[in-house]
Amino acid sequence: MLQEGEGSSNIEDRRGAGGMGGRGLALGGGGLGTLLLILVIWLCGGDPSALLNQIGGGGGAQSVQQPQRQVDPAQADAQKRFISVVLKSTEEVWNQILPQQARVRYANPTLVLFNNQTASACGYASSATGPFYCPGDQKLYLDFSFFDELKTRFRAPGDFAQAYVVAHEVGHHIQNIMGTMDKVHAAGNSNELSVRLELQADCYAGVWGFYAKQKGILEAGDAEEALGAASAVGDDSIQKQSQGYVVPDSFTHGAAADRMRWFNQGFQTGNIRQCDTFRTR
Repeated sequence: MLQEGEGSSNIEDRRGAGGMGGRGLALGGGGLGTLLLILVIWLCGGDPSALLNQIGGGGGAQSVQQPQRQVDPAQADAQKRFISVVLKSTEEVWNQILPQQARVRYANPTLVLFNNQTASACGYASSATGPFYCPGDQKLYLDFSFFDELKTRFRAPGDFAQAYVVAHEVGHHIQNIMGTMDKVHAAGNSNELSVRLELQADCYAGVWGFYAKQKGILEAGDAEEALGAASAVGDDSIQKQSQGYVVPDSFTHGAAADRMRWFNQGFQTGNIRQCDTFRTR
């Protein structure tokens, strides 16, 4: 039923805009600038390995061009329409409940759609980076190819699995508004804090789901799709698939069971006060 709602106007469509979204970014072969860029991408929730794999050992600046994906226009339009409606739903929910529950005014973020690669205030991003939120420009970044990967590689199909992805990134936006991101970054760069930040964003996504259910826009099985997506993108699930074994100390987003648990915590309570992952063991 999400497909039938009103769409958001806070979407910036960069697809087909020449790769970098109109903003060029020179990447050197190493040095402090590159290390800072890798750190910024990691703090923004992205995967810096995509950048590391594209940086050579030389000294000159370089721009990496990725092959253009062939996208069915009708499918792309339908996906944009769906994501627009999901984003609008998050706007309606958070504009209502954030002042009520946290006494903080909500500011709508912008969702940037791109193909292959783009630039943000957090640095360079490619499709391999995955969806992410950049606190520097208060924008969510999404390449629809991730939804194909979610369905095929992670075996987490369904519209609400996609909605969960958007709601999770909106959760990071709420953390930025409430100052949680600043506190985490000031406390230092650690995997444990990164995991707690991600799990809280999962819980916030569940809070949105609670109110979406109240509004009658969820269908049977939608919550299960979201839980399936949360499980599929758990660090342990990804590590098992990619390397065959799990290294808990390297987790940055949380184990599958924890991601499911915290999404469900928000989904069952609808209360952001129940999403304090930093105090809960």
